[in-house]
Amino acid sequence: MAAPCGRSVLEAAMAAERPRSLFALSAAAVSRSMAALERDVWALPGHLLRGLLPLLTVFHLERAEDAARRAGLSTQPIWRKLWDDVMKTRPPNSESITCWRKKFLETFFSNVLHGVLDVSSDWRLNDRHFSPLLHSSPHVSQLTLCNMLQGAVELTAEHNHKVLENLAGSLRILKFQHLLSCDQSIRRSLVLLLHRLIHHGSVSQVSMYSWPVPDTVLLVLILTMSAGFWHSGNAFAYHSSQCGLCREEDKAQSQESVQKEAERGCTAEQEGSSGENQKRSPKEADAPVNSVLPDPRSPPLQNPACEETSSEVPCGHTSIQGGSSPRSSSEQLSCHPIPRKTRRRLKPAVGRKRRCLRRSRGRYADPEDLYDFVFTVARENNSGLLDKTRTTEGENTENWTSFSPGSPCTGHAGCKQRGGPAGILSLKAAHRFRSVSTLELFSIPLTGDTCRTLSNLLSSWVSLENLVLSYNGLNANISCILSGLRALSRHPECRFRVLRVSDVFSHMPCMELVRCILSALPQLHTLSVSFDLKNQLEGSKPEANPICGKAEIPESCLEVLEIRFPREPLHTAFLLPVLKASKSLQQLSLDSATLPCPQELGLLLEVLKECTPNLKKLSFHDMNLAEHQKEVLLLLQDPGLQEITFSFCRLFESSTAEFLSEIINTVKRNSSLKSLKVPGNRLGNHRLVALADIFSEDSSSSLCQLDVSSNCIKPDGLLEFTKKLEGHIQQRGGQLPFTHLRLFQNWLDQDAETAQEALRRLKAVCSVVNDAWDSSQAFADYISVM
Repeated sequence: MAAPCGRSVLEAAMAAERPRSLFALSAAAVSRSMAALERDVWALPGHLLRGLLPLLTVFHLERAEDAARRAGLSTQPIWRKLWDDVMKTRPPNSESITCWRKKFLETFFSNVLHGVLDVSSDWRLNDRHFSPLLHSSPHVSQLTLCNMLQGAVELTAEHNHKVLENLAGSLRILKFQHLLSCDQSIRRSLVLLLHRLIHHGSVSQVSMYSWPVPDTVLLVLILTMSAGFWHSGNAFAYHSSQCGLCREEDKAQSQESVQKEAERGCTAEQEGSSGENQKRSPKEADAPVNSVLPDPRSPPLQNPACEETSSEVPCGHTSIQGGSSPRSSSEQLSCHPIPRKTRRRLKPAVGRKRRCLRRSRGRYADPEDLYDFVFTVARENNSGLLDKTRTTEGENTENWTSFSPGSPCTGHAGCKQRGGPAGILSLKAAHRFRSVSTLELFSIPLTGDTCRTLSNLLSSWVSLENLVLSYNGLNANISCILSGLRALSRHPECRFRVLRVSDVFSHMPCMELVRCILSALPQLHTLSVSFDLKNQLEGSKPEANPICGKAEIPESCLEVLEIRFPREPLHTAFLLPVLKASKSLQQLSLDSATLPCPQELGLLLEVLKECTPNLKKLSFHDMNLAEHQKEVLLLLQDPGLQEITFSFCRLFESSTAEFLSEIINTVKRNSSLKSLKVPGNRLGNHRLVALADIFSEDSSSSLCQLDVSSNCIKPDGLLEFTKKLEGHIQQRGGQLPFTHLRLFQNWLDQDAETAQEALRRLKAVCSVVNDAWDSSQAFADYISVM
C-alpha cells in the first residue's frame, strides 16, 4: 500500500511542477505569429480552433468569424468576456443582445472616437495590424456625437476617409447629445459628415437629446440636412472641391439632359418644315435650347431666386463653381427668352453668389418662386457670427452654416424678405438629397421660429415615417407643427405613420389634441400623446385652433393609440368620436386619467366593444381601479384581447380574497389571453403564490407572459410560487404555455440565497427577467405613497 501511495504523491508533485500543456504553449506561440500563419489556422479542425480563439487579438478574432462558423463554433462567449474585461460595465438590456461581437466593436468604436478608451490598456486590442476606427467601423449601426462635436471633426479628417466610407454603409442611427455651441470650422465638419452619412449614406434616424439652450444655427443645420436640403458648395470651400459623389451624379445628369435636349431639338427641327424655321440653319434653330444647357463638366443648372430687370432674361443660371468670378449675363445666356416648360425642369444646384443679388428685390422678382419653400430661423441676436463670416460681394459667400439668425442671410439671392422677418432662406435654392425616415427631439426647447422652420421642412419631407417630439415646450406651437404635417399628408408619396408628442404642460385637453391630430393626419398608424401637468396658467383657455375645427374626424388608419392624461378626467363621450373613426385600432393605452364617476369605466368598455372589434392590447396605468372590480373581470374574460395591463392601478387595495379567486378562475377559462401585466399592485407573497393556480391541470389558459414587477415580493414567496408551478407542470406532463416572467423591483435582495435558488429553479421553467434592485433605498418612497 505504501508504494502506490508514494507513487501518486510523486506524480502529483511532478504535475504541479510541470508547465502548461503542450497545446496551450503551442496555441500561445501560434497566436503571436498569426500574421504568417493565419490561412493555416483557419483550416484547423474545430477542436483545435476552439482552444486558439480566446488567445487571438481583436483584429484576428474578428477575421476568424467565418472560419469559426465553418467549424461549428461560436465566438459569442469570447466577445462577451472581452466586453467584461475591457468595458467593465454591464450594458443596458444585456439579455436582449443577440450579437456580442457587434455590441463590443460598436461601443469600442465610440469609446476610441471620444477618447475614453486607451487601446494599449489590453493586449488583445494592441495589434500593429489593427486600426481601431477603421476595423470596427463596419460594425457600427448607431453612433452618438456629443458636446463640441469633436467626433465629427475626427471622422471628416482626411486620414479617416475610409472610416467615413464604412460608416456611410453601416450607420443607421445618428444621435446628438448634450451639444454645445461650436465655431464655423466645426460646423463645416458637421456638414460634411451629415452630407456623407445621410445624403449619400444609410442613416435613417436622427435623434437629438438634452440640449437645454440650443444653438439655433446648429439646430436648424441638423434639421435641414436631415430633411435632405443642402446648399452644397459651401462646406467644401476649405476642401477646394465639390463632393465627389455629387460631382459624378451631376455629370451623369448633365449628360443625360444634354442628350434629351439634343434629341428634342432634332425632333423639333424635323417637324419644323414650314414658317420661319425653314429659313434658319439647324445650328441657329438649336440656339435657344443649347443656350440654357450647362457644359457637361459643370454642375447642373440652378433655379434662380432672382431675375434680371428684363422679364425675359434670367440672371446667373450657369455660374460654375470654382471659377474665379461670375460670368456676365451675356456670357452665361443668350438673349432669347427661355421657354416656360424648359425653365420648370431646371434643377437647383450648386452655384456661386451672383451679381444680380442686389437686383433680386426688383419689380420683376417672382414672389411665388421666392417663397414657395422657405424656412424661418430664430431671431436671437447673433450679429458677431455674421460679422466674422461675411464676405464682399463677388466672393463665394454661400456658407449657409454660418449665417446669423438675427440678420438676413447674405449667401443666396432671395434670402432677404422685403418687409418681413429676417433670416428667410429659400429652400428652392438648395439641392434636395436623400432624407431620414425618423426624427426624434428629446428635451430640446423649440422657439416659435424654430417650430416654423421645422413645420416648413415637414411639409415636403416625404420620406419621414416617424416623428418624436418630447419635452420641447411646444405649447401653442403644436399647431404650427401640425400645419406642416397636414401639408405633408396631402403629398401623394407621404409615408408618415408614427407621431409621439410628450411635454410637461398641455396647451389643450388631451382628447381635443388627439382629435386635432387625427383630423389633420388620418393616415397615422401610431399616435402617442403624453403630458405631465395641465396648462401652466390655471384657468387659461387655449387660443382658437384653426386646424381642429368642429368637423367630424375622418376614418383613420390608426392602430395604436396611447394617451397620458395630466390627471384629467376621462370622459368617454370625448373619446367616442376618436374610437368610432379608428376601426383598425389594435392597441389602446390610457395613463394617469381619473374616472369622474363609477359608471365611466363601464361606458368605456361598452364603447370599446362596439367600436374597436380589432382591439388586441389594452393598458391602464396609474388609474385607481380599486372600486371597479366588475369591470376588471369583464376585461379579463374578453375573448378578443390578447394582452391586458393593469399597471399601478391599486387593484387589491380594498379587495377581498374572493376577488383574487375570481381573477384566477377568469384567466383560467380565457384561452385567448397571452399576456397579463400587473406591476405595482401590491400582490405580496400570498397573492403571487395563488397566481400559480392559473396554470393548474384543469386550466385552459394560454397565458405566456406574466409581469409581477414592483409587487413587494420576497424571496420565500418567490420560492413557494416556483415550487407550486413545478407541481402544476408535473401534473400536466411537462406541458406549459408559460414562457416569460418579469420580476423587476421586488424585494429579492432580502435573502440572496433563497432568491438565487428560486431564480435557478424558475429559469428551468421559463425565461426570467429581473434586476439587482436595492429595496432598502426605495422603501421610504414606497411607504410615502401607501
